[in-house]
Amino acid sequence: MMRKNKISTLSYFNKRLKDSGYVVWKLVDNYPIEDSRKWSILINPGRESVIVTCKVNHDGRGESPAFDIYDGGFRCRKNFTLITDSLEVIMNYFMQIGVTPDSNEFKASEKQK
Repeated sequence: MMRKNKISTLSYFNKRLKDSGYVVWKLVDNYPIEDSRKWSILINPGRESVIVTCKVNHDGRGESPAFDIYDGGFRCRKNFTLITDSLEVIMNYFMQIGVTPDSNEFKASEKQK
C-alpha cells in the first residue's frame, strides 16, 4: 500500500513543520527535470536560517528521499545529508543541533520591524 502523504512532497513537508511551530519559506520548487533536487526551503529565516533541499532518485529509483541540510557549517557539518522517509527523524535532528520551533517568537520580532 502506498502512503498518501510523502515526505518528498513540498506541501506536506511544509505543513508538518509549520504545524510543529517552525517558520518555513519556500526557496525553489522547480528544478530542472534531470536534476535530482526537487525543492529547497529555508527554516527559521533570520535565526538559524537552515536550508533544506529534498533530492529524489539521487542513487536510483524507489529509494528514500535525501535531504541536504545546510547552515554554512554553523550548527551542522557541511555537506550533511539525511536519507529518510520520516519527518520525525528530520525534526529530531533539528532539535539536536538547536533549530527549535519558536514561530511565535519569530512572528513577534517581525511585527517590531
